[in-house]
Amino acid sequence: MQFAAWLETYPGTAPGIDEQWIREQRGDLLREEGAAGWRAFLDKASHRPHRAFCHVARAPEGAVTAVLCGLREAAAPATGTTAHAPPPDPPPETVTLGPMYVLRRAQGLGIGSRLMDTFLAWAGRAPVRLWVTSSNEGAVRFYRRHGFTPTGERHLWRDRLPNIRMVRDGGEG
Repeated sequence: MQFAAWLETYPGTAPGIDEQWIREQRGDLLREEGAAGWRAFLDKASHRPHRAFCHVARAPEGAVTAVLCGLREAAAPATGTTAHAPPPDPPPETVTLGPMYVLRRAQGLGIGSRLMDTFLAWAGRAPVRLWVTSSNEGAVRFYRRHGFTPTGERHLWRDRLPNIRMVRDGGEG
């Protein structure tokens, strides 16, 4: 499903992004090592649901048409405390959203919003961060509708695919 979403979404978004490049970069999703990685993540999500989230949506015939996953991480502890200072508050948690994909045939049906609502309820009051391909205007609009704002931080994934960081402050859940 993720590989199909890549083929639907990314060709032509930047120079050199075509089906061949996607197969070179994400072909692991079609091989056993890619499947094994996802099985491990899904196992983590089922055994440690406070730390890992992964929900899918299926078409009536059972095919996966959307996925939204995320991880909850403790922020780095504060430094510079002394033996005479009171213990610091526990470090806040941060939630990283990703991946999220909705196949074209499932877009516009409210599936992505239902997955996002469930994910944000799971994230609770923790701030949420994500990377999104800057040329994927539909995804950027979707995240804005759900309270995310761009930070100005940019990343060129594998030296070709331009991404921007978006965040949603905690406490909006």
